Amino acid sequence: MRRRVGGISQIQRHQEAERQYNKVGNTFAERNMEQMKAQLQVFKSNLVEFSRKYRKDISKDPVLRQRFQIMCSTIGVDPLASNKGFWAEFLGVGDFYYELGIQIVDVCLSTRGRNGGLVEFEELKRQLIKMRSESSAQEISEDDITRSIKILKPLGNGFEIIQIGDRKMVRSVPRELNKDQSDILLLAQKRGYVTKDLITVELCWENERIKDAIDTLLIDGLCWIDEQVHPPEYWVPSFFKGVDD
Repeated sequence: MRRRVGGISQIQRHQEAERQYNKVGNTFAERNMEQMKAQLQVFKSNLVEFSRKYRKDISKDPVLRQRFQIMCSTIGVDPLASNKGFWAEFLGVGDFYYELGIQIVDVCLSTRGRNGGLVEFEELKRQLIKMRSESSAQEISEDDITRSIKILKPLGNGFEIIQIGDRKMVRSVPRELNKDQSDILLLAQKRGYVTKDLITVELCWENERIKDAIDTLLIDGLCWIDEQVHPPEYWVPSFFKGVDD
């Protein structure tokens, strides 16, 4: 019995020690949390002061604009969460991204007739620069375009950046590409077109599968058929280079 009582006492001492450790640990964690909150508040205040001081530079310089965005993300500030939020209040750059988003929509809609709603990212950037040069607007970067497209995504109209092989593309239609369509577009990157014979050799597909995928791409306007050559060639206008509206 004595051993049993001693064992219970030892367990109780361990439990009491554990409670003390937890108490000290919680106190330490709370102090650290308060220090972190204070540091973040100082950082946020400095960020606001920085934004006020260099407002014009941030608006004009796409590199500085990107770095500022990264600093904001570091402390959990989302400058683009609202047009009347942090960025718009102190910089007025929120309007910059919304304006750029409207221009992206304009380019995508105006070129959809020839590319089916799939435009190469570099082509989109080239068209935007051309459009904006007429009004002497600020310079834009790839990061600016990417952030503006993210703003458009909640609209539900399919605006999204996708990767096809080594090319970054912007999709502006709600429908998504299935794997067969993506494989054909990937195959067409080198030449700008494919043929059914080429698909058979490279992808080892049966005729029915090729026909289904090609017909869907033709209906969606993502590829054009050239029947003046033999065998017919299926061109992907999204991969055309240097084509103006």
